[in-house]
Order: sequence, then C-alpha cells, then structure tokens
Amino acid sequence: MSSPNHDKDGNPLIQRYTANDRSNHWITAICFILLAVSGLAMFHPATSWMAVFLGGGQWTRILHPFIGLVMFVSFFVLVLRFWHHNKFEPGDKEWLQQPQDVFNNREENLPPVGQYNAGQKILFYVLILSMVGLLLSGIVIWRAYFAFYFPIEIVRLGALLHAFCATVLIMSIIVHIYAAFWVKGSISAMVRGTVTYGWARKHHPRWFEEVIRKGRTKLD
Repeated sequence: MSSPNHDKDGNPLIQRYTANDRSNHWITAICFILLAVSGLAMFHPATSWMAVFLGGGQWTRILHPFIGLVMFVSFFVLVLRFWHHNKFEPGDKEWLQQPQDVFNNREENLPPVGQYNAGQKILFYVLILSMVGLLLSGIVIWRAYFAFYFPIEIVRLGALLHAFCATVLIMSIIVHIYAAFWVKGSISAMVRGTVTYGWARKHHPRWFEEVIRKGRTKLD
C-alpha cells in the first residue's frame, strides 16, 4: 500500500512542481477564465450574457484590464521559473518529426524527453507571445487610462491585435487542458506537486534519469 510520500511500489514520489509553482499556475488559470468570459462578453452581443460573471457590463469593463495585469505578472513569474527548462535541444526536432508516435503514445520510439517535450516548449513560447501581445494591445485600447494617447487608427489596430492574441491564447489553453487530461497524472502533478517514478520514467525519462543521478526527489 502506498503512503502519501511514496508510490504503490514504495518508491518516494518525485517533486515536479513546488508550492509556489502551483500557486502561480492556478492564479494564472483563474485569471484566464475570468478574462476569457469577460472578454467574450465585450466581444459580441451573442456572448454578452457572460458579463454576469464579473457583476455586469460596467464591472466587466472596469475589472477586465486589471485582471489582465494580474494574469500577466503571475505568468511572468512562471516564465522566469521555467525558462531554462524550455530551451530547444537536438532531440526536440526528432520528437516533432514523429507525430504518429506522439499521438499514439509510442513514447518508447521517441527520443528521451527532459523536463518538457517539444510540444510543451512550443506551447510555452506561443503563450509568451500571446501574453505580450495582449498586454501591449490592451494598454493601447484601455480607454480609461491610455487610449487617448494614441491615434484612432492605432487603437483600432490594437483592438484587432488584442482579439487575435486572445483567440490564439484560448486555443492554446484548450490544447494545454486536453493534453493534461490525455497524459494521465499531469493534472494531479499540478495539484499535489509530485509524480510517481513510473510516470516520470514513462513520460520524461531523461528528466527522471537526472533526478535519480543527482539522488534527489526535490526540485532545485
């Protein structure tokens, strides 16, 4: 029988995310949900009913940009924390060239994956670009404080860029959520912060070997 600190085989659980990592992740996630529904509420009359989640139309217009700033800061902390784990490596190109093995979970045919695979790394950079685009365009179209500093043409372009980046971000998060359910154990890792030896060995073998070689189950 496994204990809270060990898997069913008696091996100690490996820490994948610290408490701070998980806190930042869930703050970002909650902000994203609030921003998605409030943004859609302001985007089209058919989704205007979503303004109810932030207390109506007026509060939605007021709170949306401030929540956006909170999400950006929280996400920026995550970027600083995980930047060095998302550098592209030689094996990543080979991983991307074997989509059939990826989609069919034939991980034994893929190059050993480190902390994150190539797909996760691409998503990481897409999220960064989307977040930066949302921040810059959001400042331009923030009527209460900044929009009057810019020509109307720039404000209109800012609105288009904001909508485009938001669409990319929403689609990326959908992929992120799907992948988390697809690879069983990913969600629990972000909830508890730990993974089993078996999970680490199967999905991130090179990272698992590094953990074992260093004789640790805690993150640096």
